[in-house]
Amino acid sequence: MSHPQLPLVLILCTGNSCRSHLAEGILRHAAGDLLDVRSAGSRPAGYVHPLAIQAMAEIGIDISAHHSKHLDEFLQQNVETVITVCGNVDQACPLFPGQLNRHHWGFDDPAHAPGDVAAQIAVFRRVRDEIKRVFEAYADGRRDAAKANTN
Repeated sequence: MSHPQLPLVLILCTGNSCRSHLAEGILRHAAGDLLDVRSAGSRPAGYVHPLAIQAMAEIGIDISAHHSKHLDEFLQQNVETVITVCGNVDQACPLFPGQLNRHHWGFDDPAHAPGDVAAQIAVFRRVRDEIKRVFEAYADGRRDAAKANTN
C-alpha cells in the first residue's frame, strides 16, 4: 500500500515487533491521508507481537496484517522523516536518501514485560497510550503545517 505522492515516514525500532508497529498503526490512523507511514527494524524479530495486535484492536486499529521487516528495505526509498522509538536503533540508524527530518521518541519495550498475560497486556496498553499521545500530537502538527502550506 504505497502512496508515492505522500511523504514517507519510517518508524524504526530494533525488533520491529511491538513499538514501531503500535506507532505505525496509530500514525497511519491519525494521518494516513497526509503521510505514507511504514515501520522497520535494525534486527527484525520476524513477527508482530500478538499482544501488540490485541492492544491496538482494543482501540479500533487493526495491525494484524503488518509484518516485521528490515530497515534495509527502505534504503533506496525517498524517506522524508525517520522516527526512532527505541534507543538501540537510534545509534544504528543510517541516513536515508532525501531524509529531511529525524526524531527520537523512546518508549519502554512491552515485549519484555514480566508476569502473566494480564500483567503484560497492561504494559502494552500503557505503552500504546503513550505512543498514541505522542504520535497523534505529531499528526496534528503535520496537519497544521499542511494547512498552512495550502493557505
